Amino acid sequence: MTTPMAFPDLATSVVPFVAGLVIALALIWAVWMGIRFRRREPGPPDPADQPKLPRTGAVHEVREMREPDEVPHTEDGSRLTPHELNGHGSATSRRSKDQRPRRWGRGGSGAFGSGGPGST
Repeated sequence: MTTPMAFPDLATSVVPFVAGLVIALALIWAVWMGIRFRRREPGPPDPADQPKLPRTGAVHEVREMREPDEVPHTEDGSRLTPHELNGHGSATSRRSKDQRPRRWGRGGSGAFGSGGPGST
């Protein structure tokens, strides 16, 4: 009388073990290669190599009001393509004489859809 085996075929027990072993070896190889690549990288920069402030001190932003460049009109009312615009499509403007920032007028809504009555 024979008793049934838990793994009747040798392949059903060896193949998963070999596949797991191959995956484990591939992961070990990947970590080893990563360590080798990290060793070849240059170290962190010295404090002397860090950027320095200019002698004049920190550079601050400059705010100024600009006048927009008007879009030219065509005789036949057709649309202009970017290469036909002044400055070849890039935004050009001049420094405005009035440097006070524009504020919303009293009674203005402030933004589209804000729920206010708007300018009446």
